[in-house]
Amino acid sequence: MSMELSRSSKALADPLSDVLDVLGARVTRRTRLEASGRWALTFPAIERLKFVALLRGAGWIILPARPPQFMSAGDVCLLGRTPYAVASDPEVPPLDGQTFYGAGDDVVRLGGDETIAIGGNVTFDPGNADFLLDMLPDFLFISGSSTSSGVMATILGLMNDEVERDMIGGGIVNARLADVLLVEAIRAYARSINEVGIGWLGALSDPRLGRVLRLIHGDIAQPWTVSQLAVVAGMSRAAFSAEFTRRVGLPPLTYVRTWRLTIARAALSRGDEPVASIARKVGYTSQSAFGHAFRSAFGSPPKAHTRS
Repeated sequence: MSMELSRSSKALADPLSDVLDVLGARVTRRTRLEASGRWALTFPAIERLKFVALLRGAGWIILPARPPQFMSAGDVCLLGRTPYAVASDPEVPPLDGQTFYGAGDDVVRLGGDETIAIGGNVTFDPGNADFLLDMLPDFLFISGSSTSSGVMATILGLMNDEVERDMIGGGIVNARLADVLLVEAIRAYARSINEVGIGWLGALSDPRLGRVLRLIHGDIAQPWTVSQLAVVAGMSRAAFSAEFTRRVGLPPLTYVRTWRLTIARAALSRGDEPVASIARKVGYTSQSAFGHAFRSAFGSPPKAHTRS
């Protein structure tokens, strides 16, 4: 995936698309589970985002330090760095899921097909996962019965039809549907968050903070000040700074700097442009200032991240 490093502030900025594009997010592996009776599989924490969707039957998602989450047909969840298990019942001792899905096996059958679940591993360009994984909760659950999940249900139906039809081109169709399902699941979760929802998605859904985030992502090279951003939010400087920090988890200008440097690291890893050009496009007039900020953020100089 490629993107323009700098866009006009007049462009219609979509922070979610911006982030997924810059980070190179894509569904790189799709899996299927068919099971009946008593079963449970456990998976370790790794640096990825994953979706799990139930097409038929029922089951449970089990995560550390939270009550088990019941899932029925049409439900989707997104998982971050956390370990997790899927099971017919939370009391069933889990087996190592990686053993079943090892050696490139993408379909696992455990006794029947009363329950059918699909999964997708969302990977990022090397070194780029942190920004999104740090901004999202480790577990997002979207009920298939919620008013915001209609499109999601259509996509799941199409994905299941592709598997059952087994026609030529099915792999590429399901790959594209999986990418769309990821975005729709995040959208549905964001719509389900009420106005006081904490986190980056909650801030995106907030009328005031959402305007600010769209402005920042629309023109990251601008030398934004807290005062300018507060005016866009229609709040006092102090109130805006406190609310942004509470909701997003970073002060406004720290967020700006973090996203600038994330864009820069992605561009460096592609090797498309020299360091000075990338620094300028993300808002640094001084290459030395860019180098210092980059080293402070990532522990190594920009040249260490350039493609050889």
